[in-house]
Amino acid sequence: MGPKDYGLDSGMVESIAQDVKAVHGMGVQVCLVVGGGNIYRGLAGAAAGMERASADYMGMLATVINALALQNALEMIGVDTRVQTAIPMESVAEPYIRRRAVRHLEKHRVVIFGAGTGNPFFTTDTAAALRASEMGCEVLLKGTKVDGVYDADPAKVSTAKRFERLSYMDVFRHDIAVMDHAAISLARENDIPILVFSIYESGAFADVLCGDGRFTVVQNGED
Repeated sequence: MGPKDYGLDSGMVESIAQDVKAVHGMGVQVCLVVGGGNIYRGLAGAAAGMERASADYMGMLATVINALALQNALEMIGVDTRVQTAIPMESVAEPYIRRRAVRHLEKHRVVIFGAGTGNPFFTTDTAAALRASEMGCEVLLKGTKVDGVYDADPAKVSTAKRFERLSYMDVFRHDIAVMDHAAISLARENDIPILVFSIYESGAFADVLCGDGRFTVVQNGED
């Protein structure tokens, strides 16, 4: 969405694509899960009176629009990309098949997963943790608006403290807003560290993977 109030900002899409290209060029296998909140949020639709399952399906379709936009931006700069969707729609993307996705990564393609888990009542966070677990990912990175996890909203509280490191149990115990609890549970069970960083900082994706820049790590630790 970038600076817009709604929809796709071409500059933001291109910026994300360039960041992905930089990491892909480092020889890192990259698979992406995209949300759809810039177009439609299922929870918001349900809050407005729509039946929750229908609202969630609409949100899943919004993620496919974003996935196709990102695929186009990546291929425009020479990155071979495949989109796979949890809801079959063969005219625009491949259906999600784990073994096929693994093969794409082996062929040095970026794989974008759309349509969440394909099920209502599950968030994009959970979809990301699920795909990371299925694909055997070494790390799950969450690109967000801020450069890590804070104890309060830094946009509203000037004294908000950024955490350098948290354990999964810290997140549960203090109900810290990192990802929803289903996503955290999946990451914890499969011992996949979560790195939270700002998607608005150009080059931050590569920096984080190199251990530089500002980010928060959530992983198994002393409880």
